[in-house]
Amino acid sequence: MAKQLAKKGLKVVDASAPDDYLRLDVQLCFALYRATNLVTRLYRPMLEPLGITYSQYLAMIALWEDAPQSVGALGKRLNLDSGTLTPLFKRLEKLGLVSRQRDPVDERRVLVDLTDAGRAMRARAAHIPLDVLGQLPLSVDEVVALRGMLERLNTGLSADEDGEDATRRAG
Repeated sequence: MAKQLAKKGLKVVDASAPDDYLRLDVQLCFALYRATNLVTRLYRPMLEPLGITYSQYLAMIALWEDAPQSVGALGKRLNLDSGTLTPLFKRLEKLGLVSRQRDPVDERRVLVDLTDAGRAMRARAAHIPLDVLGQLPLSVDEVVALRGMLERLNTGLSADEDGEDATRRAG
């Protein structure tokens, strides 16, 4: 196992001591967790003038791409459950950015749509992706490569959740 990890470029402290794998500096999960927190913090000062949180920003992006959408479809796209999304959309509705209503075709579904104010916010948020990119200590090529690797990771892990064999898809 240690040789396989070393071939992948992972830091191997002592192959004969499994406890060395229980260090934060060798944990992929911790590197991802820390990077996520740091990148999310970059957004805060940019989102503050808009009056929305990072999670609300992601939901708004999904709606700017395609609205209206059902809460279920948005949950799938954002990888969030309805218990998380319902209060998020209630807050966005109170801010006057979205409206929620039952689907007339299927009363069990709730549709979320942008209001005029929600559509107008897109123009005010347009600078954010490039502003964040400019603050990252990576070149554009490195960001593109990192995003590609993360998408492969997400796809592989999602395939595992869906009961598919990720190794079959990776080949």
